[in-house]
Amino acid sequence: MRSSRLSLVPLALAGAIVLQGCSSTSRDETAGWSPNKIYSEAQDERRSGNFDKAVDLYEKLEGRAAGTPLAQQAQLDKAFTHYKAGEQAQALATIDRFMKLHPASPAMDYALYLKGLINFNDNLGFLGNLSRQDLSERDQKAAKESFESFRELVERFPNSRYAADSRARMTYIINSLAQYEVHVARYYYSRGAYVAAINRAQAALAEYSDAPALEEALYILIHSYDALGMTQLRDDARRVMASSYPGSEQAFRRRDDPWWKLW
Repeated sequence: MRSSRLSLVPLALAGAIVLQGCSSTSRDETAGWSPNKIYSEAQDERRSGNFDKAVDLYEKLEGRAAGTPLAQQAQLDKAFTHYKAGEQAQALATIDRFMKLHPASPAMDYALYLKGLINFNDNLGFLGNLSRQDLSERDQKAAKESFESFRELVERFPNSRYAADSRARMTYIINSLAQYEVHVARYYYSRGAYVAAINRAQAALAEYSDAPALEEALYILIHSYDALGMTQLRDDARRVMASSYPGSEQAFRRRDDPWWKLW
């Protein structure tokens, strides 16, 4: 009987060691920190590229400083940290939550700017790889959402420190989206899908004004109508081209290679 009682001692000690180990791993090192110290440490971790650690600290700060401006700042910084880490989905979810919880926040202009920036960088590299992808399958949802965020910022906060950069990015997005439509139109034209080419060229002309790509959109219209034997519409498009871009069609014609192979 004595020996069986003794055999329980190692088991009891082992159990104590396991429990002690669990308590040590779950210990919160920030337990005695002030909210300002947590924020400072989170900033340092982000600057050092330790994004996961920074996000964890921002989340702790949200709980510790709930209902204060510092908690709002933590949410915005967490969204920015996700963005810096290349985690677009998490960044957008965080910024959307902030905007829902704090619609009257004095930092709303920055929230809109950050949302636009996240979508801007997420999908505006599309022109770099067009030759390696079926152009008709590209999705420009992020670029359009980026534009809408910047537009809302400029309309609601015209004097914001982020307004000027937002306007510049809006112009870039419009030009890029117009160029995208023209790339798709060119793609269809090069494959003899003239009706589809006409539809995309017309979409660019109807939706975007003063974009550089519209000159080529008209050129595609002219030659697509010509290929289909639609001479009246071809001549109408040619008159618009001559009026809007004098000498442009002749410049295209002087090129040795087919026009659509030059890009």
